[in-house]
Amino acid sequence: MLVLIVAYLGGVLTILSPCILPVLPFVFARANRPFRSHGLPMLAGMALAFAAVATLAAVGGGWVVALNEWGRYAAIALLALFGLTLLLPALADRLSRPLVALGLRLADAPTGGSVFSPLLLGVGTGLLWAPCAGPILGLILTGAALNGASAGTSLLLLAYAAGACTSLAAALLFGHRMFARMKASLRTGEWLRRAAGAAVLAGVGAIALGLDTGLLSRLSGGGTTALEQALLDRLGPPKPAVPQSARQDRGGLMLTSAEAPAPAFTPRPLRDQGPFPALAGATEWINSPPLTPEALRGKVVLVDFWTYSCINCLRTLPYLRAWAEKYKDAGLVVVGVHTPEFAFEKRPANVRRAVKDLGIGFPVAVDSDYAIWRAFGNQAWPAFYFVDAQGRIRHQLSGEGQYAKSEQVIQQLLAEAGQTRVAAAGLVAPQGLGTQAAPGAEPVRSGETYIGQERAEGFASPGGLVAGRTHAYQVPAALRLNQWALAGDWAVDAERAVLARPGGRIAYRFQARDLHLVLGPAADGKPVRFRVRIDGQPPLADHGFDTDAQGVGTVDAQRLYQLVRQQQGARERLFEIEFLGPGAQAYVFTFG
Repeated sequence: MLVLIVAYLGGVLTILSPCILPVLPFVFARANRPFRSHGLPMLAGMALAFAAVATLAAVGGGWVVALNEWGRYAAIALLALFGLTLLLPALADRLSRPLVALGLRLADAPTGGSVFSPLLLGVGTGLLWAPCAGPILGLILTGAALNGASAGTSLLLLAYAAGACTSLAAALLFGHRMFARMKASLRTGEWLRRAAGAAVLAGVGAIALGLDTGLLSRLSGGGTTALEQALLDRLGPPKPAVPQSARQDRGGLMLTSAEAPAPAFTPRPLRDQGPFPALAGATEWINSPPLTPEALRGKVVLVDFWTYSCINCLRTLPYLRAWAEKYKDAGLVVVGVHTPEFAFEKRPANVRRAVKDLGIGFPVAVDSDYAIWRAFGNQAWPAFYFVDAQGRIRHQLSGEGQYAKSEQVIQQLLAEAGQTRVAAAGLVAPQGLGTQAAPGAEPVRSGETYIGQERAEGFASPGGLVAGRTHAYQVPAALRLNQWALAGDWAVDAERAVLARPGGRIAYRFQARDLHLVLGPAADGKPVRFRVRIDGQPPLADHGFDTDAQGVGTVDAQRLYQLVRQQQGARERLFEIEFLGPGAQAYVFTFG
């Protein structure tokens, strides 16, 4: 609702912008006629036509983004044309001349007693207005291109058009005195328009030459901007205060807990914790049609909240897959609820790719708007909710580990539903590979470390983090345990650092068996090769799943990369990664 109000108010303020200038002659051509039978139908037609044309532009923008590299070239060309039309009014006039001619023919048409003529004039005026509307329209279309056009996009565009038509209606009702004041403001607006055009052209040149990779990455990548992340944080629940004994990683919501030896299974009362909340807030379902609590009645359901760049979530997957397969005939349904931490995890294509790459075959609800998260009152990744055959939540766990206890709860709920023999089958013992392997037995002295400015800790480059622009960083002569640093030209925003030029490095002194880093490729999707060093040497036998023995690897998707797995346990080491191309995006270190 707030976004709709902002779009509406932006439309109202359009009356003070040069982008309304081509529309005014057609609006005031009807100023001497009754508002209800002429002015109102014309404004309604104008708003509807504008929203329709702009929606088509949003859909086309989505296709352009999907075309990847060619889409980038097309977008640069369109931005350049837009900048030229702002800078050169004569060019804008030539491009809009056919639409102006159409509007004049409509304005001179005989009216009769029908509202059809003013409505048609409004449609023609909307066609003229759509190509030249201002910045708020650009924000709406950019969001639609990056996140996918939808009914919500059309509603925002209609709210924007309704706001503009409201101010035009006021102009019609209150006469030409307002029009004279508007013309005075347009003279200043014309200079602002030309300045904006010059700025757009300068930006296009910088992007085309690769001079500002950081800026380009903020305009693409499926919603990976800080604005989108802020919306996720605002719409999602507040971050909980997790007891220290329940977590290994500091500063985040990804919980861990050590696996204790499983006691002999003794069924115990599992209290009723409330009804199975609705799953209706999912934006998409993977591996299944949409599921509901009613359709799952009679089944025992395990709901798993996870996100695909979370190492603690990834390490639960071998058990979830094993339980889903072992107990499917006894009546167990495992439902994954993917709720994003980072903005790039909100993009459905990224989630679909992760589900496929991770070998997940059970149903997954894509909870990009945090609707299911809020319905459950959830507070952490990963989290398990155990639902009995009567549709009641009977148990919940937060954090990885406690797998024996979890499976015993599954067996108990299945036994209550009539499957009394499941407990005799014993417990699963899957062996995960790569990022899904169990954590090491030795204590880990390095915790989750975010690279984005909003939650960064332990940063040691001289001068500290510089947010909002590209800055040249250096690694200090020495790093203490759990300190990290950047080297080279990086642009740091709220949730990540983006490399502006080849050769940039990240260094971290850590103590753990495994080191992981959430990374993304360049903004246009181009893979970025990297090289890892441990204490200045190739990792050899200590290389991670995503590098070879020489430390060489490639960032080809936005996901978690395992870069180090020490064969001799959790020793203190100096980790360094050098990126051989520009555009690499770095989000967070995790350890195990």
